[in-house]
Amino acid sequence: MVEWFLDLVDGISLEPVLLSLELAFVTTCILLVLGLPLAWWLARARSRWCSAVNAVVTLPLVLPPSVLGFYILVALGPHGPLGALTESLGLGVLNFSFPGLVIGSVVYSLPFMVQPLVTAFEGIGDRPMEVAATLRCRPLDAFLHVVMPLARPGIITGVLMTFAHTIGEFGVVLMIGGNIPGKTQVVSTEIYTYVEAMEYSKAHVLAGGMLIFSFIVLMTLNILNKRTEKA
Repeated sequence: MVEWFLDLVDGISLEPVLLSLELAFVTTCILLVLGLPLAWWLARARSRWCSAVNAVVTLPLVLPPSVLGFYILVALGPHGPLGALTESLGLGVLNFSFPGLVIGSVVYSLPFMVQPLVTAFEGIGDRPMEVAATLRCRPLDAFLHVVMPLARPGIITGVLMTFAHTIGEFGVVLMIGGNIPGKTQVVSTEIYTYVEAMEYSKAHVLAGGMLIFSFIVLMTLNILNKRTEKA
């Protein structure tokens, strides 16, 4: 049994796994930088645009991945606004490339980063910033040294959920990047390839690994949330 499993794993390329990890890491870093100011604005602003912006942020949760992937594909194409911009900058068209996957993943995983941050910032309220202001603390310093530590559980939740969600992406990745081995083939599309080829044993290995990974992420979040509630 052990020898059979080792032979099976030996026949599976690790390149899609490494590419998935790289994609998830880059996407999470970008969304953390973009998500923090956006979530802070959504949590505190009283603008009439908040509802519209929040709806746009949440849109990937309700849109079918094929629809979202299609519009990103068109936008990145030679006749799309982003495609025309990248071509004018000498970058070429980003469809069916790793940068294109990053753009699609950032859009698709946006709510998984922003929503936990908004919830965390709303839970903090205005009082900590008001106290910091009375102590003549600059808004940026108050945000970094007061708000960020208080919002740490929400930040951790957003980072873990974004990373895990990006690892498991399929529809958007397939629409934007295709399934090019060594270039845009990630774990989810590799599983799809094995199923199409009726190599179910190899698909079981990757799918089982994804299942275990997702379980660990959710269990970690539950443990962290319980510790936060006790604290």
